[in-house]
Amino acid sequence: MQSQFSRRISVSNSDPYELERLAEELEAREVSGCDGENELTRGFDLPAYVPLSHDNEYLSAETFDVEKFLLSRVYTTLPELRAELKDYLSSLKEELVQLINDDYEDFISLSTDLRGEKSRLERIKAPLSTLRQRVLVARKSLQDIQDAVQAKLTARAKLRDEKVLLHLLLKISESLSRLESLLLLQSEDAPDHPGMLPAHLAEVAGHSSTVKTQGSRGKHLSRVATEYMQLLYHISKARAEKCAYVDAIQERVDRVRNTLTSDLDHLFSATLLSITETDIGKVQGIERSKAASELTECLRVYDNLGLWRAAEEIIRKTVVQRFVRKTVFQDTLAIPISPMVPRTPVPSTTHVPTGAHVPHTPYTPYTAILPTQSTSSDVPSVTSFLDGYDDPLARLYNQILRFIERDLYHIMEIAERVSPKVSARSVESPGDEFEGRGTDGFDIMANVIWPEFGQAIMNELGSVVFAAGKPDEFVRRHASTQAFIRALEFLAPSRQSVQAMRCHPVFITFNRRWQLPVYFQLRWKEIVGGVEDSLSATIIQSGSATSDSGRSMFLTPQAQSILTSITSCWGADIFIPDLAPRFWKLTLQLLSRYKTWLDVSLPSTEPSSKPPTAEKKSFVGLPQPRASTPQSVHEISAENSLTDDLHLSQFATVLVDINTMNVQVLTLWRERISAALPEPTMNDDVYAASEDVLRQQLSSLGQVSSLLACKVMVLLSRRACDALLPVRSIPSQLRAMSSKRAPTEPSYFISQILRPVRAFFGIGTPNGLGERLRESLLDYVAKGVFDNVCQRYIQYLTAMKKTEESLRRLKKGKKTTFGIFQSSSSTKDEDRDEERIGTQMMLDVEALGQDAQALSRGLRDITSYAQLVQMVQADFGDGRQRPAEKTNWTHAST
Repeated sequence: MQSQFSRRISVSNSDPYELERLAEELEAREVSGCDGENELTRGFDLPAYVPLSHDNEYLSAETFDVEKFLLSRVYTTLPELRAELKDYLSSLKEELVQLINDDYEDFISLSTDLRGEKSRLERIKAPLSTLRQRVLVARKSLQDIQDAVQAKLTARAKLRDEKVLLHLLLKISESLSRLESLLLLQSEDAPDHPGMLPAHLAEVAGHSSTVKTQGSRGKHLSRVATEYMQLLYHISKARAEKCAYVDAIQERVDRVRNTLTSDLDHLFSATLLSITETDIGKVQGIERSKAASELTECLRVYDNLGLWRAAEEIIRKTVVQRFVRKTVFQDTLAIPISPMVPRTPVPSTTHVPTGAHVPHTPYTPYTAILPTQSTSSDVPSVTSFLDGYDDPLARLYNQILRFIERDLYHIMEIAERVSPKVSARSVESPGDEFEGRGTDGFDIMANVIWPEFGQAIMNELGSVVFAAGKPDEFVRRHASTQAFIRALEFLAPSRQSVQAMRCHPVFITFNRRWQLPVYFQLRWKEIVGGVEDSLSATIIQSGSATSDSGRSMFLTPQAQSILTSITSCWGADIFIPDLAPRFWKLTLQLLSRYKTWLDVSLPSTEPSSKPPTAEKKSFVGLPQPRASTPQSVHEISAENSLTDDLHLSQFATVLVDINTMNVQVLTLWRERISAALPEPTMNDDVYAASEDVLRQQLSSLGQVSSLLACKVMVLLSRRACDALLPVRSIPSQLRAMSSKRAPTEPSYFISQILRPVRAFFGIGTPNGLGERLRESLLDYVAKGVFDNVCQRYIQYLTAMKKTEESLRRLKKGKKTTFGIFQSSSSTKDEDRDEERIGTQMMLDVEALGQDAQALSRGLRDITSYAQLVQMVQADFGDGRQRPAEKTNWTHAST
């Protein structure tokens, strides 16, 4: 460090202006460019001079670092730094002396003031020990008093707890005695069996007259259940205190519970029978309302006791199983089903509970039938779900639905009302363990109705319902069964009940019994077999195909067969929602098969038959034709003409069918397919881009359509260019004419040039091959044909120009001037011929433009026609020759 400072000092003394350093930096800047310039700029930053003070971070640090201090003063030389340090030292000494001088008197008097303080401190300290002893004694006496009070409080709290426990035991005893009295259990030795039931309940299930004798038995049992729940609560508190009394009375508690549940079961069974028995026709409305009230009270008691499954089991055995045994058996579909007439006192109407969400299954046009009849003005009957089916299975389902609607719906509605599900758990996936709707609450639809009927159908009718040997019958059975399931969901009291039914093991097993893969294979063979028979012919024949409904929009039976097969995949008589992925794949395969058949069946044209290069403009995504050799248009035999007619007919037929196919398939997608495919989820993107896949498949047919449109334009261009051949004989014809009057009409062949386009699209002529393609293809073909004609016209005029130039040079060598393009020095007759030829050309080109404009708007604006007009007007304007200018058509053609 010292050597560095020494070197800096020596350099500073020898070169005070640092010229050498500036020269070196200038040279480095020229070598390194901008970087050197930036470094030079940074090198001339002048440091800020900060004098040494107490605030300097290096001087006030706990550990003085010499290197950091010197680096902070890098622009200060060592002598200057030494001088600064000496100045700072002197200032420190002056401050220290000033500090001592300011407080000198206090330093001197400090020792004098402390004399004699020791004895005074001893006198103060003497009484403190005595005071401490007295405080300790008082603290001990207070602690003894506190301990005695706390002991008394603890004993009193213990006595209070024992008193509360005794009161609790007394409540348990009184509650138990009250329950035994309410249940007519007079003695602890009374046997615990149903024979001890009250006399008025002994025959409660025998006849409907018991409804009158029961009185308010339901409310009585509700009171007993409330008392029993309080007893259980008190017993749980006593059991927490480990009271032996609880174990001693457990037998009596069990007897009370058994008696209560037995009475409740008998009353509930009798009430169900009084409501659901069909032979009780004499029960009046008031008595029936009393029975409904008893039913409500019973269900409320079951809900309070938490015996939901027990109540559902009684409903299963008392009502559902008896109906299932009488209705669903092996030969039930072979015998006529008598109609179920609703009982007279209570009409069969459906009541939708407040807040219920029905129906729960989204409707699609192939998996459901909307209700068409209703038993009330507001709510449709569930039997209308099966109105569109007329078969024994549908009639059986209707009978089951009428039974549920008539006898069980009211029970489900009451159960849903008396047992609100606060902590109901909806099962998210079928793989979860089935627990109904949780452990608290009734779920009659999911736990009683569906398991009984679903299991009975699988056991008794499974060989008939799920057999897929006959596809037509299978799809009808599947559709009617799905409509039956939707009707059950319509009757479900809540959304949670519907989801619980769908997650029930019987429901999952029921859905797995359908032999859907077998059914799809049968339909696949049927559809694909018909399509392959239709596509076996690889010859495209023009004409109108016929469909089952009459005349078809397609011109070939193959296209009609493809669309019919695609439509049938999504028809109500074939489509099944669970098979939507397979039918979607089959739809795409049918479109791909049609494209393959077109590739095989379409004829190929000769490469030499293509017209000259058209204007390179993109029109509706169709490719432009390539250039062809001029001589390919001239020599066309009659056989080639017939071949071209056949090709045009086939191309037009296929173009019409492809356009119709695109429209019909997209219409089918909007109306049927998009609604039938399942909606994509966050984790499933199989169907997220279904429409994109369909449009991509149709775009492959669009590529075939583009190629065919190009071929049609090629053939029509060839014919139009053939009609342009007489333009080469215009000069010889006009020179040979005896009359030298100026022409006033275009040549006869001009109107024939674009006639092939008009004839193809049926413009002015009936039954054109491409009449149905006029809107989609006319502009493209007309532009291409007219562009090719204009380029061929330019080629002819260029060839004629070269011929005239050769003749002019030849005549000039013979000292004779003749020709159609002579200058102003030519003879008068030859000038007149040149003028007539130019006028005829102007008339022909103008007539050609007007003809093209009448065919399609904007044709006169294409580049090749502008070049043709410019080429003709270069020497002739308004029908008169410009003598001061020489003919120069070559630049226009280029």
